[in-house]
Amino acid sequence: MPVQRVSKGFLDVSASFKVNPINSDVIVTRNENAIARAIRNLVFTLPGEKPFQPLVGSNVSNLLFENLDRITASSIQSEIEDTLNNFEPRISLTTVEVVPNFDSNEFNCTITYDIIGIDVLPQQLSFALQPTR
Repeated sequence: MPVQRVSKGFLDVSASFKVNPINSDVIVTRNENAIARAIRNLVFTLPGEKPFQPLVGSNVSNLLFENLDRITASSIQSEIEDTLNNFEPRISLTTVEVVPNFDSNEFNCTITYDIIGIDVLPQQLSFALQPTR
């Protein structure tokens, strides 16, 4: 019978690439912050941008140039759900909510998820999706 391993944590390189003054190594992000950064990267990465992994990413950036309405919000929500379920095995997705904000010409996105392997409360990540050229 295989032994089920429980992770002791997750590490990721900080996006700032700053050097830790104590050990002269690159600063890392841990656990919740590392996974939140990975989720944001997956949402904003287009398929084909990641070398040697042409399927990784989502088409959310392309959908931002569609009409600002509930139909587009639903398409963005489905795209985020599919992307995270396919490419982020460290989480169990609870909800994805995408709401159009007509005054600001943006979509407000809230992702709620549980981290698999560590004992932390359910996490919530919120950000605005805006079309930029």
